[in-house]
Amino acid sequence: MEVTSPTNPTTAKAPSPPASKEISSDFETFLKMLTVQMENQDPLNPIESSDYAVQLATFSGVEQQVQTNDLLRDLVAQMGAGGMAQMAGWVGMEARTSAPVSFDGTPLTLSTAPAALADKVELVVMDDRGAEVQRLPMAASDTEVTWAGVTADGSPLPAGMYSFEVVSMMQGQEIGRSKAETYARVTEVQSAGGQTTLVLASGQSIPVTEVTAVREPDGAAG
Repeated sequence: MEVTSPTNPTTAKAPSPPASKEISSDFETFLKMLTVQMENQDPLNPIESSDYAVQLATFSGVEQQVQTNDLLRDLVAQMGAGGMAQMAGWVGMEARTSAPVSFDGTPLTLSTAPAALADKVELVVMDDRGAEVQRLPMAASDTEVTWAGVTADGSPLPAGMYSFEVVSMMQGQEIGRSKAETYARVTEVQSAGGQTTLVLASGQSIPVTEVTAVREPDGAAG
């Protein structure tokens, strides 16, 4: 027996409902269609019960996946908010990162980590475009250096954003390159997309995972 499915008139597209409500509505529609399919099947060639079971299992799996995605999305949002609450105490503190730092003429203290086997180490200074502006020698044992921000003749470099790298060499060959780190004051904590970020005094936003140390500002401890 041939069954012709009724056609519905075209209607205006409504706004998409939340995933959980949509999947529930679709499941009810699916059951109605399955019932119609059972009622109108060819009695001489009935649909196997195993086929119905497969259809139900497939739809149920889709439903469970959608619900799982909703739960994961809620969990990520909660974790992001929790991380922001925990990091709120960092506002006003100084965080150590490898992010570019603002130079206003005041010497900067840099945390460095030369390779252990290096026999020659250089501090590479780059401007806000990533162009190298200076290369200075430093001792292989230095873990902290002060950058004065002046040229070889003592002239000050322009104020702006600078970043630093430590290049380690042995017998004329480069064996390591790492970023030098500086401390910057944290002015704000933000959370977006499940990720907690810090806003520095320079206006930069960095992931909290890039922070390697936190300390009180100079002069804060009494």
